[in-house]
Amino acid sequence: MGSSTSEDMFMLSSDSSDEEDDLLFKVAIEEEQIGAQGRRRHRGSVPGHAVIDRGHQEGAARLFQDYFADMPVFRMSRPLFLRIAAAVENHDPWFRQGRDAAGKLGLSPLQKMTAAIRQLAYEVSADTVDEYVRIGASTARLALRKFVQAVVRIFSEQYLRATTAEDTARLLAIGEQRGFPGMLGSIDCIHWVWRNCPKAWHGAYTGHTRKPSIVLEAVASYDLWIWHAFFGMPGSLNDINVLHRSNIFSRVTDGTSPPVSYTINGNTYDMGYYLGDGIYPEWATIVKPISAPRGNKSMYFSAKHASVRKDVERAFGVLQSRFTIIRGLARMWDESTLHNIMTACVIMHNMIIEDEGTGPDVDEVFDYMSEKATARRNPDQAVLKYIEVTEAIRNRALHHQLRDDLVEHLWSRHGAH
Repeated sequence: MGSSTSEDMFMLSSDSSDEEDDLLFKVAIEEEQIGAQGRRRHRGSVPGHAVIDRGHQEGAARLFQDYFADMPVFRMSRPLFLRIAAAVENHDPWFRQGRDAAGKLGLSPLQKMTAAIRQLAYEVSADTVDEYVRIGASTARLALRKFVQAVVRIFSEQYLRATTAEDTARLLAIGEQRGFPGMLGSIDCIHWVWRNCPKAWHGAYTGHTRKPSIVLEAVASYDLWIWHAFFGMPGSLNDINVLHRSNIFSRVTDGTSPPVSYTINGNTYDMGYYLGDGIYPEWATIVKPISAPRGNKSMYFSAKHASVRKDVERAFGVLQSRFTIIRGLARMWDESTLHNIMTACVIMHNMIIEDEGTGPDVDEVFDYMSEKATARRNPDQAVLKYIEVTEAIRNRALHHQLRDDLVEHLWSRHGAH
């Protein structure tokens, strides 16, 4: 049956109202045009693709009401998010609101950045952001890439800084209070499973998880602040291999770290240490637990060690709960974007800790409680040769001496109580 002409359609609708007549007449004209051209009309920049009105302005208004009004619904405080948003907008002009060729306002900076944050915080796919933020999937993916890249470039220097003399003094003082003089934090690794790892790389990136993954090595302190984040090693490497490749002791070997001096059980040490689990090597800068503790002293040390070392485990848990994207499967194809995502999440994790008032206070002055916890700033002394410092870091005898001294120190504190 052939298509109806406009006149036929008009006659069929003679009993309808004027509005219905107009509508049917327009439909008939459209059908005639389609039949004459033999194909659908172009309604967008791509032949056959319809132009979707996403309602950018309505989406922006709803977004502001939900996230930035008097009662916002968000995972970080409104002032902190607006601070990040302002810095990112100033850094990258792509986030600024503009007009299209028809003069219509595009997406607002808050819409673009909220789309990125929702993907990071809730691990939602790019196409699911459209329903709420009113942004297309490809634009949402681009917003995520640009957002994490901007956060890393703007805030890395402050929120992924190495410990200063003041930071070191504070960490040493807290370590002394907790029974571990000389401790600078806890170290551990987690694996982020890489779902879209190229097939050719599966052998290098597949380890004990039996799936391709990328490793994050981190050091965290008692307040869950992450002081060191080394990300990008393939999942076939264990914690020891990652440690050998990381830059965690680079400032110690080149003589630029704040020198440390503390005394335990009558012995003086000049390097800080981290608490690690049993897989780590027996180095003077890493205190491991006793694998098979015997006697009350060793058992008490192991219990205290496990309790304090959980700082880094708690930091990983909070990081993954705040940014669910790194708890699920990594869906990006390139390593650079994954690196920016992980680094940006660590930076914003530290920013949230500071915003909540539990992070390091650079203006606070710590009075050292004893000679066991002191940090000297910028001393005038000759820098030890790289090989000498490396050997000192990996000194097994010093590792056992330090651990034995800590066992006695903790037991003496326990007996005093």
